[in-house]
Amino acid sequence: MPLYEHVVIARQDISGAQAESLIEEFGNILKEQGGEVVGTEYWGLRSLAYKINKNRKGHYLYLRTSAPAPAVHEMERLLRLHDDVMRYITIGVDAHEEGQSAVLLNKNRGDDRRGPGGPRGDRGDRGDRGDRPRRRDDERSAPADDAAQSTEA
Repeated sequence: MPLYEHVVIARQDISGAQAESLIEEFGNILKEQGGEVVGTEYWGLRSLAYKINKNRKGHYLYLRTSAPAPAVHEMERLLRLHDDVMRYITIGVDAHEEGQSAVLLNKNRGDDRRGPGGPRGDRGDRGDRGDRPRRRDDERSAPADDAAQSTEA
């Protein structure tokens, strides 16, 4: 059977539990049509690159499936009709990768790298402002004054 990966973006108004129930709902549709869900992931509520139907965020769902083409077409038809689904994409793949997806791996790795002040470190890493040379207004205007004096002479 052909292998597919599906990413679904659901509305931000629904809860995380409701978003995860969408995974089960569409997985059951595939199973009824003779397909199989190999793996699922809930990527969480993430910001969108642009507004979709007045939503700035969406729940991202990921499914790895093995299903015949008619089952995938039926699932996509129901995705288009579902009120909570804003966008979806289905990609045919040669083989499924083992383990977590790259999105979850990057999400987990990013949490470990961050320190108390965020990804760039604490503001204390930059040093105290008192140890830097300060620019004064007189120093910036001094060359202009010198040029004005040289034209008078």
